[in-house]
Amino acid sequence: MASRSNVTVIPASLDMLAGAPLKSTAKRRVAAYARVSTDSTEQEQSFDAQVDYYTRYINDHPDWTFVTVYSDEGITGCNTKKREGFKTMVFDATYGTFDLLITKSVSRFARNTVDSLQTIRDLKAVGVEVFFEKENIWTFDGKGELLITIMASLAQEEARGISTNVTWGKRRSFEEGKVSLPYARFLGYERGEDGKPKIVESEAKIVRLIYDLYLQGKTINGIVRNLTEKGCPTPGGKSKWHVHTVNSILQNEKYAGNALLQKTFTTNYLTKETKRNEGEIPSYWMEGSHPAIIDLVVFNLVQEEMAKNREMGKKRRAGQIFSSMVYCGDCGGIYGSKTWGAGTPYRRRIWQCNEKYRVKGKINCDTPFVTDVELQQAFVIAFNQILCDKNTYLDAYEPIIAALTDTTREDMQIADLKDRCAVLYAEIEAIVRDNAHRAQNQETYREKYSELAVQYEDLKETLAGFEAEKQAKLIRRQKIQSFLDKLRGVDGLMLTFEEAIFKAMTERMTVFSKRDISVTFRDGHEVHVDPSK
Repeated sequence: MASRSNVTVIPASLDMLAGAPLKSTAKRRVAAYARVSTDSTEQEQSFDAQVDYYTRYINDHPDWTFVTVYSDEGITGCNTKKREGFKTMVFDATYGTFDLLITKSVSRFARNTVDSLQTIRDLKAVGVEVFFEKENIWTFDGKGELLITIMASLAQEEARGISTNVTWGKRRSFEEGKVSLPYARFLGYERGEDGKPKIVESEAKIVRLIYDLYLQGKTINGIVRNLTEKGCPTPGGKSKWHVHTVNSILQNEKYAGNALLQKTFTTNYLTKETKRNEGEIPSYWMEGSHPAIIDLVVFNLVQEEMAKNREMGKKRRAGQIFSSMVYCGDCGGIYGSKTWGAGTPYRRRIWQCNEKYRVKGKINCDTPFVTDVELQQAFVIAFNQILCDKNTYLDAYEPIIAALTDTTREDMQIADLKDRCAVLYAEIEAIVRDNAHRAQNQETYREKYSELAVQYEDLKETLAGFEAEKQAKLIRRQKIQSFLDKLRGVDGLMLTFEEAIFKAMTERMTVFSKRDISVTFRDGHEVHVDPSK
C-alpha cells in the first residue's frame, strides 16, 4: 500500500479578481457614475446632487482614494451607444484608472440587461468591481451576477413600461387635439401662456419670405443663398441655411395652422429607433389647431408647385431659368438645354425638344431649337403687350376673378356631403355597438356593415373630389391675384429681360416655330409672339 504524500496548503495572497494583496493596506481608487435621463431643470438639480453626494461619499472613506465622477446628462439608459460619460468610464477602467466604481442603482447603470451584464463582465475582466448602492450589490460577490441579472431585467421591464405609458399619453394628447412643437428648433412659433403655439413675428417674416421666394420661381438653392446672404437665423439659430431646412419649412402643414400628428413612431423602446408612420398606427389630422403664419391657399399653391416640379424631375440650375419652363408645340415634350461647340470659340447653349431624337434614326417633331436670346425676347414682347394696355387689362380682370373662382357650388356640396357622412358614420357606430351588446346573426350583421361602409367610402370619395375642385379654384384665385399685384407694381415698358419678373409672372412657354412662341402667364392668359421682329 502506497504511503500518503504530505500536502501543504499555501494560502492565497492575492485577490483573484482585483489582483491586489489580500491583506494589502493600499487604498482603493474609487470612481462613481451618475446619470439623469432628461434635460429638465428638476433633473439637472438631481444630477448635481448625485455628483456632490458621490464626491463626499468617496472622500469620507479613509481606505478609498477619490478619482472622479463620470456623468451623463439628459441621456436615456436604454442603451449605451450615446452615453459619452459611460464610454469614457469603461475606457479609463480598461487602463487601470480606478479599482472600484460606485453607482446609485442598476437602473441608473443601464435599463438594458445585455448592456448591463456585458459591461460588468468587461470591468470584472480588468479587475474593477462595481457597487450598486441601492441594491447593495458588489459584483465581486459570488451572488452578484445573479442579482444583477434579476435587477437589470426588472429595470428593462420598467423601461418598457415607461415607454408604453409615454406612448399612451402622447396618443391621448393627440386624440384630444393638443399640439406641441419642438419650439427650440421650430421657426416662427413659441409656447404661449396657454401652452399653445404662439407666432413669433420676427421669425414668421422669414417663413413668409421663403414661401414668397418659392412662388416667385426661386429654386431651393437660390432661397438658401438668399437667406444666408441676408443673415436670417435658421430654426437652430445658425447663420448658414441648408436645402433640407428650406424644404422642410415649405412642406410643413403646421405653418398653415394645421397639424398632422404621429407622423413617426418608436419601433424599439431600447434603441429608440423611429420609423415614418405609413399606416401601421393611427395618425391624427387637426384643422385650425393653432394660428397660421401662411395662408392655406398659399400653402397649397406651394405644394402644387413642388408636386409639379417633382413630377417633371425639375432641376433648375443657376443660369438656366428656362429649365422645365419651355414646351414643344408639336409633341408636348419639354425643351432641354444642349451645348454646341463645347471646347471651341463657337460654344453656345441652345434649347431643343428632349423628345426630338428620343428614337434613334427618327425625328419625332418638327419644332426648331431656340436660344436664350430668342426666349428672352419672346417674353419681353409678350409682357409689353400686356403693359401697353395694363389699366384696361386690370379693370377687365377684376369682375372675371369672382366668376372664375366662385366656390359657392362646391361649398354647398361639401356641406351636404359632410352631413351625410356624419349620419352614415353614426349608423355604422350604432350597428357595431348593437352587435357588441346583443346576440344576432353575424352574416346579416356583416352584410349590413359592408353595405354602409361602401356607401360611406363612396361619399368620402365624392367629398374629396369637391374639396379638390374648391382647392383648385382657390389656388387659381391666388395665382391670378398674385399676377395682378405684380403687374400693378411694374412701371413703364420692359426694355430688357428681367429674370425676377419672368419667374414671378410666367407659367410656361411653348415653341411652335422660330416665329411663333407663346407665353402663358400665371393668370392663365396666353400671348403668341414673333421674337424675330
